[in-house]
Amino acid sequence: MKAGLQQSTQLKQELKINPRLCQAMDLLYMPLLDLQQHLKQELLNNPFLEMVDLEEEEEEEEEGPEVEAAEEQKANDEIDWEEILLDGFDAGGRREEHEEREYYEPVTVDTRDLGDHLRDQIALLELSPRQQLLAEEFIGNVNEDGYLACPVDDILISINDTVAKVAEESEREFEDLPVYTTADIEETLRTIQSLDPPGVGARDLRECLMLQLREAGLEQSVPYRLVRDCFEELINHRWSEISKRFGISPADVQKAADEIKKLDPKPGLMYSDANDNYIIPDLIVEKIDGKYHVFLNDANLPRLKLSKAYQEIARDKKKFEGENKEFISNKLNSANWMIQAIEQRRQTMLKVMNYIVDRQRDFFERGVQYLKPLTLREVAEVINMHESTVSRVTNEKYVQTPRGVLPLKFFFSSGLSTTAGEDVSARGIKAQIEKLVAEEDAKHPLTDQAIVNILKESGVQIARRTVAKYRDQLGVLSARMRKRV
Repeated sequence: MKAGLQQSTQLKQELKINPRLCQAMDLLYMPLLDLQQHLKQELLNNPFLEMVDLEEEEEEEEEGPEVEAAEEQKANDEIDWEEILLDGFDAGGRREEHEEREYYEPVTVDTRDLGDHLRDQIALLELSPRQQLLAEEFIGNVNEDGYLACPVDDILISINDTVAKVAEESEREFEDLPVYTTADIEETLRTIQSLDPPGVGARDLRECLMLQLREAGLEQSVPYRLVRDCFEELINHRWSEISKRFGISPADVQKAADEIKKLDPKPGLMYSDANDNYIIPDLIVEKIDGKYHVFLNDANLPRLKLSKAYQEIARDKKKFEGENKEFISNKLNSANWMIQAIEQRRQTMLKVMNYIVDRQRDFFERGVQYLKPLTLREVAEVINMHESTVSRVTNEKYVQTPRGVLPLKFFFSSGLSTTAGEDVSARGIKAQIEKLVAEEDAKHPLTDQAIVNILKESGVQIARRTVAKYRDQLGVLSARMRKRV
């Protein structure tokens, strides 16, 4: 082998993504609120961009080009844009004529959660500082559902470790400080479980239901005995076994089970501090004169245009050199590209939604059972775009339709064949199953095989395991669990 430098030629293909292409894909991916914030930030960062004033635009069209030129001259007389650009954007003189606005720092509104609600009740009890410390340890381990999130033995170890740490820091003997015992833990647990809401501090669902029944004064009732003595049989709807064990009729067992269903399995959620998520649709579909029309819901979206004042300055390239010239060139190109990217985003979303409306017209007219199967690839082929582009358009986007506000992903689902050779959407099949279960005889509920037979009569070819899968996805219990006596 010979050592040394060598030259060779080689052909290869490389895919390099332009940074602006990445940004364009991000714009396509953004929901309406995110895009609104992004455009506002661009207006701050790029002096060549400014918002379109619709009222001024209409006035300019009515008054003609002479008035427009006069207003432009007036704006140039008021502010020396060239001097500002060359002086590093330090606009001084004119600002003092305007009233300075006071800035107010936005303050986050304080929200109260379950822990705050429990602490308020503890403060009203006559507890010693030692008991309050242990109660605070319990409250810190209650999750948002209202359940105790760790074993009481761990709480005992944790609180005694805290006591030992305090003793070490204060240079006192550990024996001088009161160590918490199992009896203290049990007493404090009973205190926490006596607070509002009923069922808080429970270690499992069974204890939560028992606490609520006890709070309602039903300790001697059949529902309380069912939860306490045969909880497994209860959750599995074994009415016959329970009726034989307690010597009551299956109808009475089921009546007691109905009373238990009225209890709250997650009592802490009523004090949850979770924020409401508001949805603003990106698109609107309206039926006008028998035809469906698609509109973009972008009335509150900043409409951008190039600043005329800055464009005039940028035309005289001889006045700018070095960094100033490069800055103006980059910002002008970026502004032009941003306006084009926003328009391209609008057109792409309209193309996708228009095809969806054409494809799913039966859904808009007749309901979810007539939803047709649709894939991203099918839409991409029709509008002549890549499948990933369609995926970005539909991701986290919502549309307001005559049938409610729906995510764009709602219209995409796999399909099943019918005996007539047509395709039926899986979402439509689920709606049919849900309707069949809602209308069934509760004493003789439909089995999965019975649902298969009914769907086959309507021309839908489906397997029993597929029905079982769809039923589970809908949260519908099996026929045995739905049966009423």
